Amino acid sequence: MRQRTPIPLDLEFTCDPGDVLAIFGPSGSGKSTILRSIAGLYHPEHVSVRAGSETWSDSASKTFTPPHRRAVGIVFQEYALFPHLTALGNVMTALGHRSSPERQPRAEELLRLVHLSDHQDRRPHQLSGGERQRVALARALAREPAVLLLDEPFAAVDRTVRRRLQDEIDGLRRTLDIPLVLVTHDFDDVVRLATRLLILEKGKAIAAGTLTDLTSRPDLPWLRDAVGLGSVFEARVVKRDRQRGLLELAFDEGTLFASDRALDAGATVRLRIAARDVILATSEPPGLSLHNALPATVSAVSADSAGDHVVVQLAIGRVLLLAEVTRDAIARLGIAVGARVYALIKSVSIDVVGSESR
Repeated sequence: MRQRTPIPLDLEFTCDPGDVLAIFGPSGSGKSTILRSIAGLYHPEHVSVRAGSETWSDSASKTFTPPHRRAVGIVFQEYALFPHLTALGNVMTALGHRSSPERQPRAEELLRLVHLSDHQDRRPHQLSGGERQRVALARALAREPAVLLLDEPFAAVDRTVRRRLQDEIDGLRRTLDIPLVLVTHDFDDVVRLATRLLILEKGKAIAAGTLTDLTSRPDLPWLRDAVGLGSVFEARVVKRDRQRGLLELAFDEGTLFASDRALDAGATVRLRIAARDVILATSEPPGLSLHNALPATVSAVSADSAGDHVVVQLAIGRVLLLAEVTRDAIARLGIAVGARVYALIKSVSIDVVGSESR
């Protein structure tokens, strides 16, 4: 996808079924234009859009499938619901490809999927922001899409509702064998939902890859400046110890203790640990209040040429952590690639992301 004006674009990417690709970047970087190009609502100067075996756009061969013939579901930031129709009616508008007797039962089924069966006769003004967004999601799924596009889907709701909607979409994506492309400027959405990440700036891809790989890279100053460096990886809840106020988590070749959360044993969660919250030690220090002192091997060291900070990448089995320290700390501790160190992490510094028990 390339063009020089009005919004410069120069990038390419793929998203496989079952993946959630988050396109993350500042306002004006072309994120929504990319979604509109996939949906056929915008046609860049040079573009190629393929879904499975179908070619939807190809400027070289002058192929263009109009939007209404593309199997695309799209959820807009502003919902775009018809105000005069009920929730059920809004979903039924996207079921024109089905026979008349099928439409209402299928719309009711989709509203059950997003937990809105009790609200199907309400019009948009009678619904909360989160409920309207779920109607929009059900309507997008009604098209039986080959790809689902989410354009800033949580921007108009508060943090509590955002969490619930994130849980809804995360649960849905595990049952849908289609690609999901998420545009967002909020990194919390990325951490909660993405499996892959495309970092965009001024229409160009700065970096692309799995979420775990990109968040554990020490050489992405743009990400550090935008949201702060911090590794993201999955772990399993081993035990919830309410008496001690701790959650025991297992990952690859290690165990971590985080602050207590209402999570069931066996649940899979994501952890985000900010690089600035990781302290390095050359030996395991005694007499500390923290619970986490993980043996690690230094796998990379990236100095900031513009300042005094150094980002150290640490390998703990297959999991990579980042620690942000001063040049003085590197010199005093003799930190170099291959060195054995301990990563010290406070339990309260670990961000545990997952669906809590109801």
